[in-house]
Amino acid sequence: MANKIFKNGENWFDTDGNIIHAHGGHIVKFNDTYYWYGENRIDNAYVNCYASKDLNNWEFRKSILTTDSKVKDLGFEGNLALKIGDKKINIERPKVIYNKKTGKYIMWAHYENGLNYNEAAIAIASCDTPDGNFTYHGYFRPFSYMSRDCNVFEYEGNMYFISASNENKDLHIYRLTDDYLGVAERVNLLFEGESREAPALFTHNEKIYILTSACTGWRPNRGGYSFSDNILSKWAKLRDFGDDTTYHSQPTSVLNLSVNGKEQHIYIGDRWGGNQWDGHNRKCFAYENSSYYFSLIEIDENGKLILKECDEFTIDLDSNGFEIVK
Repeated sequence: MANKIFKNGENWFDTDGNIIHAHGGHIVKFNDTYYWYGENRIDNAYVNCYASKDLNNWEFRKSILTTDSKVKDLGFEGNLALKIGDKKINIERPKVIYNKKTGKYIMWAHYENGLNYNEAAIAIASCDTPDGNFTYHGYFRPFSYMSRDCNVFEYEGNMYFISASNENKDLHIYRLTDDYLGVAERVNLLFEGESREAPALFTHNEKIYILTSACTGWRPNRGGYSFSDNILSKWAKLRDFGDDTTYHSQPTSVLNLSVNGKEQHIYIGDRWGGNQWDGHNRKCFAYENSSYYFSLIEIDENGKLILKECDEFTIDLDSNGFEIVK
């Protein structure tokens, strides 16, 4: 069977023919299966889970967190309400990680109360399986710091959480507790006062790279990247990547592939509001039409990060991996 040609900016569909809603999320491999987690703001859903063996055909498993999910108090200061009155809360940028010691799949996400963006907190949920019904444990601020756009990153045996703080002016990095259900310590402060959000991390040639966006609301902007020799060390000054709108996208995560001995870093970004653009301005914002931008990240011999422009691509895990068609 020929691999699909994916067109960036268009709606993509699951194996049942329904639009894939996995915004602000990530793709992670557990055992022999890739799972794509992300936001779904439609009806009673918060977080969707899709599964694929080949990164081409995505089966919708279920909405793993909804307004009707079970709750279990773990002692966080935030309440366990999954709705406030008749209004949904906001669960954004969900990331799911597996804890080998406990056998639990843990979701970390950005929490807001659905009325405003004043909570700036972390939402936590857990499950015994990667695609089951997650139990919600409430929300908290790490060491009382604000926490908005976020991501997770495993490095040298520890799991880390990174999020925008201080009204999005700074990025904070925390080491998680051994059970991945809390923060053990804050270990670094990045880009203080530079107003960066949408962090996504990956490693290349023993360096850690981070992708971020500027803070311009739902409007896209030029991405910035930095790198370091160690997650605890000083990071390089931010440098630009992509065009002046990062190809009308905002970073959400990086998928690392190894195909026939070739390592690839795949940029995953959101195109909020679909293709409803007029220069830098959105003609209208329709969450249901939000789409994605996948492309190839290249690092040259000097360590410069290049995000390739990509209209169409294929993924073939048996031969060449991610390939840009046009």
